[in-house]
Amino acid sequence: MKKRWIVRPPDIERQELLGRELRVSPLTAQLLINRGLVDIDKAFSFLSPSLKDLHNPFAMKDMDKAAERIIEAVRKGEGITVYGDYDVDGTTGTALLCLFFKDIGIDVNYYIPERLKEGYGLNRQALKHLSDSGTKLVITTDLGIANYDEVIFANSIGLDIIITDHHEPPEKLPPAYAVLNPKQPGCSFPFKELAGVGVAFNLIIALRARLKDCGYFANGNIPNLKGYTDIVALGTIADMVPLIDENRILVKYGLEELTAGRRPGVRALKEVSGLNNIVKAGSVGFQLAPRINAAGRLDNARTGVRLLIADDAREASDIARELNRENIERQRLESDMLSEALAVIQGPGFNIQDKKAVVLAKDGWHPGIIGIVASRIVGRYHRPTIIISLKDGIGKGSARGIKGIDMLGNLKECSGFLDKYGGHKMAAGFSIREENVKLFESAFYTLTEGKLSFEDLIPDISLDSYIKLDEINEKIITEIEGLAPFGLANPEPLLAIRDVNIVQSEVVGKNHLSLQIKAMDLISPAREMWSGIAYRMGNIHPLSGNGFDIACVPYIDEWNGNKTLKLRVKEIRHSAEV
Repeated sequence: MKKRWIVRPPDIERQELLGRELRVSPLTAQLLINRGLVDIDKAFSFLSPSLKDLHNPFAMKDMDKAAERIIEAVRKGEGITVYGDYDVDGTTGTALLCLFFKDIGIDVNYYIPERLKEGYGLNRQALKHLSDSGTKLVITTDLGIANYDEVIFANSIGLDIIITDHHEPPEKLPPAYAVLNPKQPGCSFPFKELAGVGVAFNLIIALRARLKDCGYFANGNIPNLKGYTDIVALGTIADMVPLIDENRILVKYGLEELTAGRRPGVRALKEVSGLNNIVKAGSVGFQLAPRINAAGRLDNARTGVRLLIADDAREASDIARELNRENIERQRLESDMLSEALAVIQGPGFNIQDKKAVVLAKDGWHPGIIGIVASRIVGRYHRPTIIISLKDGIGKGSARGIKGIDMLGNLKECSGFLDKYGGHKMAAGFSIREENVKLFESAFYTLTEGKLSFEDLIPDISLDSYIKLDEINEKIITEIEGLAPFGLANPEPLLAIRDVNIVQSEVVGKNHLSLQIKAMDLISPAREMWSGIAYRMGNIHPLSGNGFDIACVPYIDEWNGNKTLKLRVKEIRHSAEV
């Protein structure tokens, strides 16, 4: 796929200022500038995230009401149920609240709807069941903001609902007892991009403060909030919210907690994932979170909650192995479904080169996998993609977008064909009747045809700076690693090196390309030869000669106490293509 390389222009004046004040290299200063960190104090806070810099949770609208209602329920001995979504954000938010309540001696129940039977959000049958079972107060995690009718029903049967959510609020908010969502109108909480588990974490900060004020911790057993950040990091990274501001702080501390592995469930999850060293954001996104998510995709997400709140190491190990088996099955289903989808796209009559979007629907596709497959197709063709699973005349759809198009907004424009919809600009979901699928497909194609040009379908490769091979050293790499954790809004720095000589290439592992690289303008001794690895790029082998540009991430490879500087190569092009 053709890609557009965009290299950020250097800001020499600001480089000098930041470099001098923060004692960092010009490259690191430019990396900070590229991330909008031109203020000295903000850049320093970014480089040194601290829990003391978390925002005041009571700045969040309705936080006082929520805390007071929960304390009232505790005093009265009322039944409390945490009602969470079935994705990683929802299950971690549920586990977080359950662990906190358990640590302060309060018994609560939790409920996770089954994706295939109940669908997303609150539902009347579940609420009636909870009420009949003695629940008086329901606290949601990662859902509820779109459940107006369900909250009306809950109120009618004597349930109070506290919503904690981070999704885009509808025009008409549900009449819950309290709504905690930093995106709602009138909320003065300064950071709007928390994950659902981040909203729940702010609730426990506020609860701890209010309980302390009323003497609840007179015996001195006040929970250490830092100990919960492992759970918060899992959900925050998995939900792909921007890793800046409060999210960066929570993830930074959470990764340290995940590395320490003090929680039985975390230790067991790391073991089945093959993680026995430092846990990074990528380890969560590609190894830990998918295993938690597998339960919610294929069966019941309660399994993920059970793992995270487990006290017993043997129980946690058994649950982790169960999740690992489900993840293997999820991978099989994903592979089969992706193959079927690609067969349609690459088959006669589809003409992907003439389309500005992809909409596919089929009977029998697993509704728990469609979001992953939609993301894979976006990654391959860089087009907004919608995958619909059909069963018994009802479709469940998952939408994934690209820069320049609002998927939630487009679903709203097509809402006449949909039963329900919700989500974000880049990722959304919906339900639809089968007889409306073709009409919806036509309407969506028409929308994208008018809103996207074929230039928009060329993905951008955003590069932070040009650099020369001989400018890369251990100090530079260490400074770059100091910008971690990397993720949305703080991507891992990608550097461009021009006019290199690829001495040789070799396919290794599962279609990875091993490279030997040196600068073109040097007759380099052996120490000037660089090793590079380009993951999943074995299809361009063999590759050799002068005049290549590479986009790469330099890193330090440590083995048996020895350190070697290497390159992770992300993109390769001929210099003449500029």
